[in-house]
Amino acid sequence: MQDNRYRKTVYLYSAHRLAQLPADTGKEVVFAGRSNAGKSSVINTLAEQKGLARTSRQPGRTRQINFFSAGADTRLVDLPGYGYARAPRSLRQHWGQLINAYLERRRCLVGLVLIVDIRRCLTELDQQMLSWCENKDLPAHVLLNKADKLSRSAARQALLSVGKSCTDQNSVQLFSAAKKHGLEELCRVLNIWLE
Repeated sequence: MQDNRYRKTVYLYSAHRLAQLPADTGKEVVFAGRSNAGKSSVINTLAEQKGLARTSRQPGRTRQINFFSAGADTRLVDLPGYGYARAPRSLRQHWGQLINAYLERRRCLVGLVLIVDIRRCLTELDQQMLSWCENKDLPAHVLLNKADKLSRSAARQALLSVGKSCTDQNSVQLFSAAKKHGLEELCRVLNIWLE
């Protein structure tokens, strides 16, 4: 993809507490989803960089809120995954409180990319995230990741099914971080939010 502005994305830092968040200025797009949905892989594919966001075969490796600069006063934000993580209960509770506080308080947040494993479709936690976005009047873009794992007809069926459960405020697309399918469509959505 020739005009991908996200190629220049760079890691800024990670926040484990609210006091560590960057100044609430500019624009941020947050990436959320279950621990095994492939959030870090999506960010790496978007930036066309293999090691920008840390990936692992073991779900739940993102344990802080990770900030990436995508240009002048624009940031991409990788949240810890929800649902599965091998971590003490107290740490999982801390993540939940940190994520909730981040989502509730950030005024510079302009959109949420919800990454879903296409083979699982929308879970109850995914639905809760979309409901929260609707209540906050925050646009959400559902990325049905790992579309290469299904046949074309099965992937299209999943897209239609998820599309029916989304509101006018949401959009949905097929994506494959492994095959880089759907990258242009994702960039178009982000460009609208961040410009």
